[in-house]
Amino acid sequence: MAATIIDGKEIAKKKRLEIADQVQELKKQGIIPGLAVILVGENQASRTYVNSKQKTAGELGMHNVLIEFPVSITEQELLAKIDELNHDEAIHGILVQLPLPTHISEKKLIEAISPEKDVDGFHPLNIGRMMTGQDAFLPCTPYGVMVMMEEIGIDLSGKHVVIVGRSNIVGKPAGQLFLNENATVTYCHSRTKDLKEQTKQADIIVAAVGKAGLITAEHIKPGAVVIDVGMNRDEQGKLCGDVAFEEVKEKAGYITPVPGGVGPMTIAMLMYNTLKSAKNHSSKLPDSNR
Repeated sequence: MAATIIDGKEIAKKKRLEIADQVQELKKQGIIPGLAVILVGENQASRTYVNSKQKTAGELGMHNVLIEFPVSITEQELLAKIDELNHDEAIHGILVQLPLPTHISEKKLIEAISPEKDVDGFHPLNIGRMMTGQDAFLPCTPYGVMVMMEEIGIDLSGKHVVIVGRSNIVGKPAGQLFLNENATVTYCHSRTKDLKEQTKQADIIVAAVGKAGLITAEHIKPGAVVIDVGMNRDEQGKLCGDVAFEEVKEKAGYITPVPGGVGPMTIAMLMYNTLKSAKNHSSKLPDSNR
């Protein structure tokens, strides 16, 4: 029997409606959640992502600002802009769209963002809080995956999760979030000796390496949950994931499509983090300022 498709668009839509309601509640207190996005250069994929984030923020009633810089901007100028945004009371979330030009250190920029406004969840302080099970801004894509798991009613305790990929943005934090829910986690990567041997043991597979069609039906056991985080283009230029969707869906229990799976959840969780930051800011204000 074919797998149940996990519809990321529908789940994200549900989350956005919840967020929109809460934005309206904050507005009654005189607070408008604010998101600032910094875009450097003319990377078309980055621009598409940024446009989508801005459109969603606008639809939810948030204040959103796009700050564009030419590829020639210096690291020091970018750091100065981040410092300015850190002190801007109207901005609750700061996002630097990656990748950046090679002359700019991603690490320096991420660490320059105030942890209280780090709605991407990349700052070392938020990563440390996540690792130790404390309240934190969680990286948006892994967070979206966890919301999907909750939505389909999967009890993660004791499940064997295999993460294929070990990036700081998806692979590593995804594994940690599953671990926080008492799953047993295995990480696989380019040096893993026998990928198939590992993935066939998984109750849940998260594929996040950026290699089209890497995970085939031979890689999974019947009934496994398959989460495809990959975003690639096939030979015809069509968007596809890391999972050979058509063959894997005949064997899996649940599967996410590309597009329409994890992607919409990433943006929804970014909006959730921005809302959360605005709420945190609101709770620190004197009553007379609310």
